[in-house]
Amino acid sequence: MANTESPRPSRSSRPSGLALFDLDHTLLPVDRDVLWAQQLVELGVVDASWHTIRNDYFYEQYKQGCLNMDEFLAFQLGPLAQHPVEQLHAWREDFLATKILPQIRPQARALVEQHRARGDLMALVTATNDFVTQPIANAFGIEHLIATQVERDREGRYTGRHFGLPSFQEGKVTRVRQWLATLDCDLDAFETSFFYSDSRNDLPLLARVTHPVAVNPDPTLRAHAQEQGWPILELFAQQPGAT
Repeated sequence: MANTESPRPSRSSRPSGLALFDLDHTLLPVDRDVLWAQQLVELGVVDASWHTIRNDYFYEQYKQGCLNMDEFLAFQLGPLAQHPVEQLHAWREDFLATKILPQIRPQARALVEQHRARGDLMALVTATNDFVTQPIANAFGIEHLIATQVERDREGRYTGRHFGLPSFQEGKVTRVRQWLATLDCDLDAFETSFFYSDSRNDLPLLARVTHPVAVNPDPTLRAHAQEQGWPILELFAQQPGAT
């Protein structure tokens, strides 16, 4: 969930710029949900055939812009309720080291650092759950994370359910506004606001920033970006650049 522990900046010291980043196929050239599912299959903690079929089913829904988020989250988070927290965290640490860190490319880090150098307020804004994305945000040095929130019981065990509004489609707009409200500011208060995304599912938030950027976009987002005159960034091309 969004980090709200740091002191609120005074109005005079607030950044004039905001930079929001999607994760899968934006800062990462892969789909983290798919890789985590593969990790569970490799560990033998889920049935390989059934889990792969279901994961592919939901991924196709996502690409078509019609993902049933509640159904998907019940599938994705269910395994978390079946294992001790310590074991889950060990699997997550291995997942980060073996499947995620090798996929973080210099050009993705450079994009984040460009906004850090500008002094922009930055957040990773992803529909993926915070169990797996918090370490990835840390790896990029992005302080604030807006992700789908995973529920834990009073003993700290994961319940296999989410809570609150998933940060998906229009939900990303709501969650960003809720986070900014904890800092006593609003999306419209920034002189410049950037959002980088690859997906048609992020059109609601892309439409609300001053600088929407389509990164490695899917066909629907690419066509929309071209129609609107938004920049298109092929971040993981051999020679990355904007068109």
